[in-house]
Amino acid sequence: MTTRFQFSITATDGKARTGSIQMLRGEIRTPAFMPVGTAATVKAMRPAEVRATGADIILGNTYHLMLRPGAERVARLGGLHQFSGWDRPILTDSGGYQVMSLSALRKITEEGVSFQSHLDGSKHMLSPERSMEIQRLLGSDIVMAFDECPANGVSRDEAIKSMELSMRWAKRSRDGFDAGGEHAERAALFGIQQGSLDAELRKRSADALIDIGFDGYAVGGLAVGEGQEAMFGCLDYAPDQLPADRPRYLMGVGKPDDLVGAVERGIDMFDCVLPTRSGRNGQAFTHHGPINIRNAKFAEDQGPIDDRCSCPVCATWTRAYVHHLIRSGEILGAMLMTQHNLHYYQMLMADMRAAIAQGRFAAFAQDFRREYVQGKDKG
Repeated sequence: MTTRFQFSITATDGKARTGSIQMLRGEIRTPAFMPVGTAATVKAMRPAEVRATGADIILGNTYHLMLRPGAERVARLGGLHQFSGWDRPILTDSGGYQVMSLSALRKITEEGVSFQSHLDGSKHMLSPERSMEIQRLLGSDIVMAFDECPANGVSRDEAIKSMELSMRWAKRSRDGFDAGGEHAERAALFGIQQGSLDAELRKRSADALIDIGFDGYAVGGLAVGEGQEAMFGCLDYAPDQLPADRPRYLMGVGKPDDLVGAVERGIDMFDCVLPTRSGRNGQAFTHHGPINIRNAKFAEDQGPIDDRCSCPVCATWTRAYVHHLIRSGEILGAMLMTQHNLHYYQMLMADMRAAIAQGRFAAFAQDFRREYVQGKDKG
């Protein structure tokens, strides 16, 4: 039988690593980018199309799914994989980030977070135990510990208090996950490092998580408005504080240049709504930097979105046509832009995996920045 969870590193180049995670539902090649399927769907895409872009795993959202259609309903309908038609691994976030962002609608206590639904105002309680239960009902393959994600710019005292609460919740998450019977025997649990932009607090958090013991470790609390320079500054030390033999997951990141910089610093897994959300709003990612397909200069442009992209969109339709669809609000526009962007992101991950394996990642990163970053202002 295939292993429950096994992470192997096949090559390193500097701090960058490439390898794979073996799970019951399939292999996850790392560095990996996980498209976000917030409400049991990667918006504007069918599961087979998501897989065809090169995605090995997608992300589901505990907060949104617990509110609609409800975790118990998903369980009755066979679990998230059967419900949504995705048969490969799914990582579910804990719901912590979403409820923390409901600042006017939630209250944090030692027990957990009580909050009002943004949909209908109904009252709910999300605790480490309830988060583990919801993720178990969904049938998640990689379960995230429940944590508090502090806002950018909090004081050191607030960061200490928040991090220590998250570590107590991490232990309760571990205990709740382990009590999950059959699900715990086939799924994995990741802990989440916190500590704001403070190296000492990050180290204390990492040590607490290692003491509890997890299958993988996430760097949380970044991509919350601190900016790329501050994020990279934190990533210069934070991944090194986590076990080298376990996957390191940077939550909620990011732009293509964020991904390259984070892989340089030892990150193995990513998720972000950017390629899908930006695509629906007219932003396409290309080897030459992002472009806004709404711009008038594309109205009669008969070239592909990206002249170096191998996706079905670039092989079939012109910038002019996609420009027309997006400007007209046509559903097909969102579909084609999303498909292209996800393909671009997976192509970027595949290129990074190959560059690390061949020992040429520094040169790859330099070439990428010259093309992508310098092309940013031309779209």
